[in-house]
Amino acid sequence: MDISVVIPLLNEQESLNELYDWIATVMQSNSFSYEIIFIDDGSTDNSWKTILNLSKKDSSVKGIRFLKNFGKSQALHAGFNVAQAEVVITMDADLQDNPEEIPELYDMITKEGFDLVSGWKKKRYDSVLAKNLPSKLFNAAARSTSGVKLNDFNCGLKAYKNIVVKNIDVHGEMHRYIPVLAKNAGFGKIGEKVVLHQARKYGKTKFGMSRFVNGFLDLVTIWFVSRFGKRPMHFFGLIGTLLFIIGFCFSLYLGIDKLFIETKGRLIAQRPEFYLALTSMILGTQFFLAGFLGEIILTSKRNKERYNIAEMVHL
Repeated sequence: MDISVVIPLLNEQESLNELYDWIATVMQSNSFSYEIIFIDDGSTDNSWKTILNLSKKDSSVKGIRFLKNFGKSQALHAGFNVAQAEVVITMDADLQDNPEEIPELYDMITKEGFDLVSGWKKKRYDSVLAKNLPSKLFNAAARSTSGVKLNDFNCGLKAYKNIVVKNIDVHGEMHRYIPVLAKNAGFGKIGEKVVLHQARKYGKTKFGMSRFVNGFLDLVTIWFVSRFGKRPMHFFGLIGTLLFIIGFCFSLYLGIDKLFIETKGRLIAQRPEFYLALTSMILGTQFFLAGFLGEIILTSKRNKERYNIAEMVHL
């Protein structure tokens, strides 16, 4: 099979038939063998009924229905698990992604050798304040933090080698950072393609401003885990050591001052430097212990450490 199209959706009943017709036309005109996998993420309209009708009409249409709304990351994860084709394409179900981009994305994976190609909605048809401006700030922060030089991390239209989607774990709300997850898993050839973006035709967006707050928090998480997940002592131990040294220096100063300089007879506990020293040394010890315990936990799990195999021969 050439292409698996994975489409997560929530209450997109009105757009599904039109989207299916559009994808099928593109696939057939390019002689691709394909499957279309719809993941119904707890829709409350008739989206699932529409998917069932499409699957009866065309055996290439497959569907997964969640018991409730679990989120886009979980929907993508479920689709990735069952995708069978050489190249996996993800796109949104709201008709804002153009299926006619699929042949070029497929060629970039199969002919140019990219592991992952992310779409870039260079010209957007969204609200400037609600989506465009926050999206630019978010993408700039993601680029500088992750080291992955993409202009649009959150574009739903992406293409992957099958081996990529089988070796990344998309959970929580990490669908925004799939290129970063792929890079951390060892897939370094990541490309970008300018894609057409279209105004929403039916319904309204399912994402509010809160997604940008959550996105930045997830960015901090993935940055920390990717940088210090296997070496927590490098982060906690360094901070703990610096704080302890600062506290020790204050304590040393107080001791020398009390013994050789101070003549007013004040108690050390009456001086603000004492509390700075005490707080710094306690916090430093706690940070150091956090890093030490993290290293012990990781060491106990070394034999279960995951790794990704690119190829094997004569095994």
